[in-house]
Amino acid sequence: MQTLIGHVGPVLQPITAGGDSGRIGGMAHEFSVLPNNLPVPRDDGAAEHLPGIAVPALELPATTGGTLRVDQPFSGASRLVLYAYSWTGAPGAELLRSDWDQIPGARGCTPEACGFRDHAGELAELGAAVAGVSTQDADYQAEVARRLSLAFPLLSDARLRLATVLRLPTFEVAGQTLLRRLTLIVRDGRVEHVWYPVFPPDRHAEQVLDWLRAVV
Repeated sequence: MQTLIGHVGPVLQPITAGGDSGRIGGMAHEFSVLPNNLPVPRDDGAAEHLPGIAVPALELPATTGGTLRVDQPFSGASRLVLYAYSWTGAPGAELLRSDWDQIPGARGCTPEACGFRDHAGELAELGAAVAGVSTQDADYQAEVARRLSLAFPLLSDARLRLATVLRLPTFEVAGQTLLRRLTLIVRDGRVEHVWYPVFPPDRHAEQVLDWLRAVV
């Protein structure tokens, strides 16, 4: 297992994003496309305690309506793929930092979500349900789910309940506590497997599929 770490420097002035892109210094910032020069996150050991740990029976607000528990799969699945991500841009939203791409592991939430969306059928065939979780509020997440046509739920841990109980790795940007990117396989109320750090995020769904095919 690997672990992500990134240095968070002084908070910079936010900039505005429109659609799936914003502008930084007059240049387009496309959230759905990963640049080639992203810094690779490195292992800091912050997730070493997670394999085998009991997952609390917490219910978090879900974009599919109501709440969902994070300790059990849904829709008749035998495993839950719970992927944590930091922050997604939205039309009219402000980027948290103009150097967001330079924080290791921060960029890529949109392509990661699209990867799970595109492979949802294959994951379901292997008995896995998918849910994303971040510290963004449920209304913000609902816009993302609609815009990206996500059939799976996004869960809001805005109160940091899950992050606190599981001691998930986080980082601070612009006064917000964000989750570092990682993925948990939850089975029978415990963490069966962990990916941390996750890189590259746009191919992570394929990594999860490969693991599932090897164990199912």
